[in-house]
Amino acid sequence: MIDCPRIVIGGTESGAGKTSLTLALVAALRRRGTRVQTFKVGPDFLDPSYLALASGRPCYNLDGWMMGRDYVERLVARTAADADIAVIEGVMGLFDGAEPDSLAGSTAEIASWLRAPVILVADVYGMARSLAAVVKGFATFERKVRVAGVIANHCGSVRHGILLAESLQASRLPPMVAAVPRGALPELPGRHLGLVTADLSNLPPQTLEAMADAFEHYSTLSEIVNMARSAPLLYVRAPERKGLTGRARLGVAHDAAFHFYYRDFLNELEDGGCTLVRFSPVADGSLPEGLDALYIGGGYPEEMAAELSANAPMLAAVRGFAASGRPVYAECGGLMYLCREMETADGKRYPMAGLLPAGTRMHAGLQALSYVHVTLKEDSLWGLAGESVRGHEFHHSTLTENPAGMEGWRPVYSMKKRWMDAPVEEGFQKGNILASYAHLHLPSRPRAVGRFVQSCVKQE
Repeated sequence: MIDCPRIVIGGTESGAGKTSLTLALVAALRRRGTRVQTFKVGPDFLDPSYLALASGRPCYNLDGWMMGRDYVERLVARTAADADIAVIEGVMGLFDGAEPDSLAGSTAEIASWLRAPVILVADVYGMARSLAAVVKGFATFERKVRVAGVIANHCGSVRHGILLAESLQASRLPPMVAAVPRGALPELPGRHLGLVTADLSNLPPQTLEAMADAFEHYSTLSEIVNMARSAPLLYVRAPERKGLTGRARLGVAHDAAFHFYYRDFLNELEDGGCTLVRFSPVADGSLPEGLDALYIGGGYPEEMAAELSANAPMLAAVRGFAASGRPVYAECGGLMYLCREMETADGKRYPMAGLLPAGTRMHAGLQALSYVHVTLKEDSLWGLAGESVRGHEFHHSTLTENPAGMEGWRPVYSMKKRWMDAPVEEGFQKGNILASYAHLHLPSRPRAVGRFVQSCVKQE
C-alpha cells in the first residue's frame, strides 16, 4: 500500500521555478529531521541528481507514458515505504505531456494516479488579480487533479505577495502557501535545456541551507505538510521481488562522462541477480576483472572527449571485451563512445572505441527530443523479435553516417517517434553489441529486464 503523505509540485509552465522551490522544500523538511523520498515526473536525468543530493536518498523518475500506471504505483509504494513524506517534482506545465488531448505523460496524470494534492507554482512577475484567473483555470480544468495550494514565485515585494494571496482568497481559490521574492533562492547552473548534473561542487550543503532558510521564511511549511497528509491510503498490486544474487557481473560505466541511468533499472538488475561493478572510461586504465557484460549509459561524453580519447588502455579494453563476444549495451552517450570518432562543437575530432563504423558530431542546437516506442525487428539483448519498450531521445549529436549494413552491423529497432508518422530504423547491433540513441525504460517491462539479465549471464 501507499500510506506515505505525498505532495506534487506542479507548474503553470516550464521555467516557473519548480526545481528550485522543490529543492528548497526538500531541504527545509530534511533539516527538520523528516525522511523525504523524492520523485521527478518525466524522463530527464538531471533534476533527479539535485533531488537526490537534497534528500540524501535516491530520486526516482515517474513517467506515465513510458511506465504505465501499475509500475508507477508499485515504484512509489516500494521506494517511499520507509519515508515520512514523498515530494514529487513535476515536468513542464501541470497538464503538459505526451498528448495534446489527454493527461498521458503529464504531471497531472501522476497526481491523479497517486491521488496526491498539487501545489501550483506560478511566476507572478508583473501579475496581480490575474493570478486568480490562472489558478482558477488550473484548479477546475481536470476533475481528477486537486490543486491544494499555490506558490507565488518571483514576487516583487512583500506587499505584492499579500495582494496575490488576497486575490485568491476573495475568489475562494486554493490558498497561497508561499510567496517567494525575486532573487530569494540561489541560481542553479544551467546547460542545454536543463541543469548540469548535481554534485557537491554546484550544490554544496551551504546552498541547500540557504534554500531551506528562504523557504522557511517565505512559506507556511506546516500547511504544506498537512496538505501532503491529506493524500488517501492507496492499495497497490505488487508482485513479490525475486532478490536473486550472483548470476552475472555487469560493468556499469559511471563517471563525469557517463552517469545517465534510471535508478530503478539498476535496482531491478541487482534484484534480477546482477552484481553491478562501476568503472570509469575517463580515469581507469582497465576494465574490472571478471565482468560478464558492459552497460555504457548516457551523459556528457562530449565534455570529456579529450580525456576519453587519451585513455587508450581503456579503449583497447572495451574493444577486446566486445571481441570476446560478451554483451555490450550502449545508450546515447555510450553509442558516441563506441563510434569511430567524436567531433565536438568546436570542430575538434577525437578517436573513440572504433566499434561502430561511424562518427558522431556535436551541434549547437538540440537534434532530438521525443518519446519513442521501440519494437524489435530481431532478437536482441533485452527482448525477442516483436517485443516492444518505450523510452525517449534527447541529444545534441548526430551520426555522421549510417552504420547499417557496414561491417555486419544491422538496425534491429523499428523506432516510432511521437512526432513522426513512419518509424525509423535504429538500434545498431552486431553479435552481442547493441548501441542506440534511445534511452529505454526497461524496468517497467519485466520480460525485458529478465531477458537483459539472462543475456548478461555467462553462457557455459
